[in-house]
Amino acid sequence: MGETIGFIGLGTMGFPMMSQLAKAGVKIVAYDTESSVLRRAAEVPGVQAAAHPREATHCSTVVFTCLPNDQIVNNVYMGKDGILEAAREGLITCDCSTVFPDTTLALAAALRTKGTIHMDTTMLGSKPQAETGEVFFIVGGDETALPRIKPAIDIMGRMHIYAGPSGSANKVKLIHNALGNLNYAAAAEALALAIQSGVDPQIFHQVVKNGGGQAYSRAFDVKGGMMLAGNFAPRFKLSLAAKDSRLAMQLAQQYGIATPLLTIAQQHMQEAEAAGYGDLDAAAVCKLVERRMGRTLSGK
Repeated sequence: MGETIGFIGLGTMGFPMMSQLAKAGVKIVAYDTESSVLRRAAEVPGVQAAAHPREATHCSTVVFTCLPNDQIVNNVYMGKDGILEAAREGLITCDCSTVFPDTTLALAAALRTKGTIHMDTTMLGSKPQAETGEVFFIVGGDETALPRIKPAIDIMGRMHIYAGPSGSANKVKLIHNALGNLNYAAAAEALALAIQSGVDPQIFHQVVKNGGGQAYSRAFDVKGGMMLAGNFAPRFKLSLAAKDSRLAMQLAQQYGIATPLLTIAQQHMQEAEAAGYGDLDAAAVCKLVERRMGRTLSGK
């Protein structure tokens, strides 16, 4: 592809996504606040390290950002030495972060004054998908920009779907993650009930996973399996899951939609984060259930 890609935010998802682009021969100008991460990025063939987001933007024709929350996204785009300072006609910025739609709309409006198109290109998947180039991209914004960014998202992901105008992809992602968090909490309670009633939880897990019944979900399959294994190595941190649920509930309030079940899941995530499990995988929401039942789901 002919574009030079700026990549800002080299965390759990960002570093392997950037690496996929570099491996495909794309010229990359990368930035991260962590100097050790940036040094490691500069060792990847085809990757040039930038001193700040402005430099990465100045040297690039398309910029991807992959950042933890709205405040950091705003700082990277609008702050000192930020993306806006180097924005110009013909530049496209793509934010893969999970943020509130209003954040995207405000950034898109500011960048538009410089002739820059801003896209919300939020993602489904976690670290394993980022490492294998199988991220699913949900894209919002000016549809005419898709042909220029499609080669990059095709390298980093297995497929994409266009959701609509600016902010649409953010809405889809937040609602999706709120539903996923509800599934995680329900999986923990169902496994706890199986254990306490004398059912082998592995048998129950296999029945739900392979039986073809309506209880199956990928959340139960993957996160339920992690709960039973006692494996909470972060594929998607609980703190980020809690943040996403908070934003989804903010969206529900904005549109006047009652979401009592999704709200319960959000409260579970919030409680688990407050209990100190934020740096573990989102499957660690089960630790609230484990505390109530007085044992772990894994038996460890």
